Amino acid sequence: MSLETDLLIDRRRLKRGLALWRIVAVIAVLGAVALTLRDTGPARTLLGGHVARLSVTGLITENRERDQALRDLAQDDRARALIVAIDSPGGTVSGGEALYRALSEVAKTKPVVAVMGGTAASAGYMVALPAERIFAREATVTGSIGVIMQTTEFSGLLERLGIRAEAITGGRLKDQPSPFRPLTEEGRAALAAVVQDLHGQFIRMVSTGRNMPEPEVRVLADGRVLTGRQAIAARLVDAIGGEAEARAWLAAEKGVPASLPVRDVGDPGERQWLSRLLRDARKAVSDERLSLDGLFALWHPSLH
Repeated sequence: MSLETDLLIDRRRLKRGLALWRIVAVIAVLGAVALTLRDTGPARTLLGGHVARLSVTGLITENRERDQALRDLAQDDRARALIVAIDSPGGTVSGGEALYRALSEVAKTKPVVAVMGGTAASAGYMVALPAERIFAREATVTGSIGVIMQTTEFSGLLERLGIRAEAITGGRLKDQPSPFRPLTEEGRAALAAVVQDLHGQFIRMVSTGRNMPEPEVRVLADGRVLTGRQAIAARLVDAIGGEAEARAWLAAEKGVPASLPVRDVGDPGERQWLSRLLRDARKAVSDERLSLDGLFALWHPSLH
């Protein structure tokens, strides 16, 4: 047998031996990390049950990644419940509707509770409706069950400046509303019908979510805002409290232990942590060089 053949055989044996020991080392590291972090951090969430939390802040718009995360959550048996923490004046009607429907799907498989912060108005209130229990602070600003469409028209100013705007349209309502000419009566009626239809959809969501007759909801659905205390009297909110009270209710009514950790929906930290760990482990095992060489539903005071 030649010297080169012997060297080749020894090299292959060395590679197999290193690969085996690296696999053993990686398994040991993973086990040690899991044992070390089992009570805290991402490992605890991965190894056991948890309570999910979705934070809804600022302007609510459509968000495909958020909605997909909620669809995944609905099928995740490790998530025992969902807390929806809301601090938002509202947003687009379609954005509120999309989030409302995504949360409704989660509510079919696990308990959902809503916790309102400083503001949960208009679409910010809409997204609380799938929750089985709604908590608010006494000073929370909520309600504002309504839809708004605004436009600005400055044809008078243009006329004074000697500017004339023209529009060529394929339909007589195509440029309604327009900043360059006043609304026609027909255009106003058409836009009002759109707003009323969207408003009616919102009212039906409230009626369904709060188990209230539509006529009772319509009395409150004039765009008014309420404090948390007023909202309880109006049956739009269930109780005064925050996340601690929500966890206590989940424990008492749904059997979800208060000791379970909370995981934020859509938090990339855990996924990045696990992905990085697995990537490094895979590289250590398989890399040869390392193996050998080295329209808005929005509340805003200025709009009212």
